[in-house]
Amino acid sequence: MDDSLFEIKLESMAHGGSALGHHGQQVVFVPYTIPGERVQARVVSQKGRALFAQGVTLLEASADRVFPACPHFGPGQCGACHWQHISYEAQLLLKQDVLADQLERIGGLEDAQVFPVIPCPEVWGYNHHMTLQTGKDGQLGFAAANHAVYPVSICHVLHPDLLEIKAALDIEQIAGLESLTLQRSTDGSCMAIMQMTNDEAPELELDFPLSINLRLADGETANLLGDYFSTYQIGGRAFRVTAGCFIRPNLSQMDNLIGTVMHALALTGRENVLELYAGVGVFTAFIAPQASAVTLVEDDSRAVDDADLNLADYGNIDIVEGLVEDVLPELDSAASFDVALLDPDEDGLSVAVVDSLAALAIPRLVYVSSNPATLARDAKRLRAHGYHFSSAQPLDLAPQTYQIDTVAVLQR
Repeated sequence: MDDSLFEIKLESMAHGGSALGHHGQQVVFVPYTIPGERVQARVVSQKGRALFAQGVTLLEASADRVFPACPHFGPGQCGACHWQHISYEAQLLLKQDVLADQLERIGGLEDAQVFPVIPCPEVWGYNHHMTLQTGKDGQLGFAAANHAVYPVSICHVLHPDLLEIKAALDIEQIAGLESLTLQRSTDGSCMAIMQMTNDEAPELELDFPLSINLRLADGETANLLGDYFSTYQIGGRAFRVTAGCFIRPNLSQMDNLIGTVMHALALTGRENVLELYAGVGVFTAFIAPQASAVTLVEDDSRAVDDADLNLADYGNIDIVEGLVEDVLPELDSAASFDVALLDPDEDGLSVAVVDSLAALAIPRLVYVSSNPATLARDAKRLRAHGYHFSSAQPLDLAPQTYQIDTVAVLQR
């Protein structure tokens, strides 16, 4: 690999957090830079025709560049944040641009309506849970760009209470610890979920309140101390979330997310709603009062139990446990769903799910996405089945990172 220096002007931001420019006929990606900047760089790797470079000298800085808050931010260090060097106002504009670019390049959606990003009420200390890995030296940290574990003493996007717990736990004395998930509920109670190399419970002595659960190799969890669940207040309702079940970590943005989803669903009280990847029923709790009936599909048995409890006061909800790929073909086509809410993980929808949705001929789809690339891919697949991509409303649930969440509407 040629390690000679070259000068490059960054042109735009790519999905993944790096700005890109051109060197000769080749596209070059440079992390920790901003479109409009001019840098001196060195190529560190190549994939196909694309070059990946490291910025060496900043020759011309963007007016949007700010000083990072975290001492762990930067090349070769912690990889949890990507954009602390960019002002928050500019981050929002870049996320809107990246989403529009992904929809056009991957989805072929040149005329997609992409609204401005809804900003996050809290841009620091917003994460109410985060998983840390144990490095070779036994210290906890986050994945660095080189896939190593970078130990951190501070994290500006993690809730301060969880930093105190991390500092209080004598992690280096817990032999066999592979990972540690720390989470804080809205009432201030905290939980640690540990994963060990051998499923054996660690010996712990605590002088502060903390629930501890063990994540087993088979995906189940075992309660060791305190509660096996956390309680979250969202939109004026309480939700039980069993250890190991999914809940979005940025609670400050949940009201905006729920409001955006409800606006996109446009319910009148007469609709038969299908909700896929429904988790513990957070969206369902707000859909049910405004719909005729809701069919909820979730494959995690623990989340299904939570949903049963969280939604017990509604009589118009049918909870189906199983993989979406298995459940959809079994649904009675006579059910005639009016709208479907899709909330998959970042991998998006499988081909089988897209085909099954098309077979059900649901007029309106509302897609909650955490990955613009898979959203664009799935929109292209759905378009082949007669769905028109109506609009995309991005929300920022992860300030200081390149991650983009979107509520998209597709109509048949």
